[in-house]
Amino acid sequence: MSASPAPLRLPANQPPQFYRGGEAIARLRGLSASASDFGPEDWVGSTTTMYGQDSNGLTKLADGRWLRDAVRDDPTGWLGAKHVEAFSDSTGLLVKLLDAGQRLPVHFHPTDAFARKHFDSHFGKTEAWIVVGTYGDDPRVYPGFRETLSKQTIDEWVREQDTPSMLGALNSIPVTAGDTVYIPAGLPHAIGEGVFVVELQQPTDFSLTIEWRDFLANPEKGHLGLGFDTALEALDTSGWDPDRLETIIRRTAGADGSTVDLLADGSGEFFRADQLRPSGPLALDPSFSVLVVMDGTGTLRTEHGDELTLRKGETLVVPFGAGATELSGDVTLIRCRPPAPERRPDR
Repeated sequence: MSASPAPLRLPANQPPQFYRGGEAIARLRGLSASASDFGPEDWVGSTTTMYGQDSNGLTKLADGRWLRDAVRDDPTGWLGAKHVEAFSDSTGLLVKLLDAGQRLPVHFHPTDAFARKHFDSHFGKTEAWIVVGTYGDDPRVYPGFRETLSKQTIDEWVREQDTPSMLGALNSIPVTAGDTVYIPAGLPHAIGEGVFVVELQQPTDFSLTIEWRDFLANPEKGHLGLGFDTALEALDTSGWDPDRLETIIRRTAGADGSTVDLLADGSGEFFRADQLRPSGPLALDPSFSVLVVMDGTGTLRTEHGDELTLRKGETLVVPFGAGATELSGDVTLIRCRPPAPERRPDR
């Protein structure tokens, strides 16, 4: 990196997936090609590869380098000294645009402790969804079991691939733009057809998929080689009633202010996300961040004199070393960040 690193615009990064996407990502970016030309996920500012792969998923910068390698070459410049002390040279964050052109399968993700034991990883995969658009007749999400279930019952469903029972046991929540859902590791979930989200997650690709038939080639891809007996040890089988769901769901569509904290309490030890809509010049503290411009046009200025015009559909990565920045204009964007270093969870 240069002595005065600047924010960088990012190209689309849509690795192939096992499920269909829609046209929402293309529409956001102002592209006219058909949905078949696009993958359902855009991995934005990614230093993470798809599970078991060498480079699919990684973001490539304009100079030809992987973002992962650029960060490793200058972790302090990209991430800041305090972040490096807490998380080494990992960004601690993966951001995706995810457009569900079909319902995703019922699945869950490992905790940090489970990932450390079984995948030799410091990070599990806690995630959160910021719903930025919906389409179709009945867009909804499915977070957590409605009632506490036994492992024996779930094991039977998995062995029989009893999709109606698995999906029917989950909460079914209609969503609209502005809704956000925090998904702690272990929580069973699915995203329904017609839901377009900005997704924040820990920087891994560990998905344990209990509904694998009609989605994955074989059950091994569902349990990632662990066997379902072991994989199910990480599953949250407890019931999530409406009061408990309220602790992970926010409705932010009507929220006022130039800065809106989008995610539920408790998510801050894993990542941060704010909607920014400046009414005048808005000062932003130094931080590694991923920006997704949702609407309008604006200007981002850095303390080093860099100035970028922002337009709807653009995605950017901002290094810590860009310093304090200022956002202005008639623009709405989502600013995604790793946890503050002092929020680093025990590992």
